Amino acid sequence: MGMHELLQKDPELWDLFCRKEEYQSPLRDKHNRFPYYASSCRDIFEPKASEYLVKNGYKVEYPEGKPFAVCLTHDIDGVYEPVQDKALRALKHGAHARFSEAYHSVKQMRSKKIPYVNFEDIMELEDRYHARSTFYFLALDPKDQDFSYNIKDLEHELGTIKDRGWEVGLHAGRKGSSDLDELKNEKKRLEKVINNSVSGCRNHYLKFVVPDSWEILHAAGLSYDSSFGYADCTGFRNGMCHPFQPFNLITGKSIDIIEIPLVVMEDSLFDNYMRLGPDRAWEVTRKLIDTVARCNGVITFLFHNYSFVGEQRKFYERVLQYCAGKEAWMTSGERIARWWKQNGKI
Repeated sequence: MGMHELLQKDPELWDLFCRKEEYQSPLRDKHNRFPYYASSCRDIFEPKASEYLVKNGYKVEYPEGKPFAVCLTHDIDGVYEPVQDKALRALKHGAHARFSEAYHSVKQMRSKKIPYVNFEDIMELEDRYHARSTFYFLALDPKDQDFSYNIKDLEHELGTIKDRGWEVGLHAGRKGSSDLDELKNEKKRLEKVINNSVSGCRNHYLKFVVPDSWEILHAAGLSYDSSFGYADCTGFRNGMCHPFQPFNLITGKSIDIIEIPLVVMEDSLFDNYMRLGPDRAWEVTRKLIDTVARCNGVITFLFHNYSFVGEQRKFYERVLQYCAGKEAWMTSGERIARWWKQNGKI
């Protein structure tokens, strides 16, 4: 019996899995996202649907007998340091003593130095733990409101990522996440730069409308998505800690795309939303990892490239260490989606 057939035996879980409450809800945040605080399902840290599947015989086998999987991902929102802010801070701390720093900050802006092109550093860190990951890149037109870098300028870096065995995926822009033609254009731009097809996507700002976003992603020719998670809280949006094929309650049909749900984003844990300190953030994260491991599932992490400094870099390495110690399969979204499809688990 397949995943959908099992879940349909429990109407309450089926509604949770399909996110029925989001179909007609007018509640949206400033990015037109359905937030966790508006959901009637408050057990965000419990993957109820996956637990039910496991209880009823659903089991996944991973490469080399690994007990669970970790999908490691990075959204590349920008590559240029916000030097305007750096210059203002420098001037604020002393017009004379810090003038030189401010001057060089402005000069750096004009020279377009790119300090957040730290992809090789990230790959080297992951390689120590025999892990692979996905880098989702924006491929926007210069006229787009969120344009921050030209994807053509990163051709060498993207080639290096692919040559080393990591994945390059699409970070769909705000317009592309709801406009099929725009999404196709962004996909083509990225594919032209890497001279290869793109199979995976994550929407910018985690913009997602159930079930429309899945239909658009499928129509654009993408094989999998990993946008489906809450920005304002970590956890399991539809009770799933396994990749799944979405179901459209309006059409009454499955959507031919694999969703690898997002569980933990560093911006959710720290300053922007939950505002947790390092110890509490680790406690929450560790419990989520343990929960997914018990369910033989997949936990997806999102750490932006700008987070690989200071305490957040240490936090990410702690995640890698802990998951490696639990013998997890730590890999990219593309590899997980391919494994899922090849092994008939959708």
